[in-house]
Amino acid sequence: MVVTSPDSRAGGRGDPAAIEAFLDALWMEHGLSRHTLAAYGSDLRHYARWLAGRRQTLADAGREHLLAYLADRVQAGARPRTTARLLSTLRRFYRWLVREGRLAVDPSAEVEAPRLGRPLPRVMSEQDVEALLAAPDTDSPLGLRDRAMLETLYATGLRVSELVRLALGELNLVQGVVRIVGKGNKERLVPLGEEAIGWLDGYLARARPQLLGSRSCAQVFVTARGAGMTRQAFWCRIKEYAGIAGMGSGPSPHTLRHSFATHLINHGADLRVVQLLLGHSDLSTTQIYTHVAQHRLQELHRKHHPRG
Repeated sequence: MVVTSPDSRAGGRGDPAAIEAFLDALWMEHGLSRHTLAAYGSDLRHYARWLAGRRQTLADAGREHLLAYLADRVQAGARPRTTARLLSTLRRFYRWLVREGRLAVDPSAEVEAPRLGRPLPRVMSEQDVEALLAAPDTDSPLGLRDRAMLETLYATGLRVSELVRLALGELNLVQGVVRIVGKGNKERLVPLGEEAIGWLDGYLARARPQLLGSRSCAQVFVTARGAGMTRQAFWCRIKEYAGIAGMGSGPSPHTLRHSFATHLINHGADLRVVQLLLGHSDLSTTQIYTHVAQHRLQELHRKHHPRG
């Protein structure tokens, strides 16, 4: 590797000092969290130790060292996503060295990242969804609220952030739709369906007034203290109901959104209609659910066909 100074130890101060300087730069320029900075530091120190065993430093290492290191990590069981993350860390570090004038050539520039298959989102079966929806005790105000939230989430495929900040003025039970302003300030109308309308009507008529008392709140879904529901609180409620439904650790709130889309496609919905309902700007984002549906069909075929 060509360096800009005869003292080629990453700027003349050694690998540990160079790593710390890089992490300080990341923090000052990008405000990265302590956890993220720790991950960067761990990756770089591991590579520096690997190089030290071969009498090399971060500044002296070339493309061949990077490739050998990544190959070693793969042989040790590193997954493609982990390998891609390691390479991303090293690329960022070496670009910083070049930008700072500590190196003339970036050894990571021509190293290709591993190809990553897009992971399929987790989807619940229709039976599991039914069990989850039936878990809240609807004789209590909180249980009725939670049933209404779960029914709305599954009926509309809203993002959890969209659900918890849903305002009364955005809900129209007469027409059976919700008006959502999603990512990029894009507005969409999403139908509710009769089941969700029924539970929302019961919640608004009975549970919400009890939870609010004399207080007021613009959000549809409120807590026992009369404040707007939060994502974190709703997540905790879902975990509780997943336990009641016998689902172990259970789904995340976003799993219901994935299930909404996949179940629609399973029942013949057009992909572009699902795209509009989800508020995706790009159809390719929605296409992942066709792969989920196909994967599920293949599983069913293997399980039930005599020659599967």
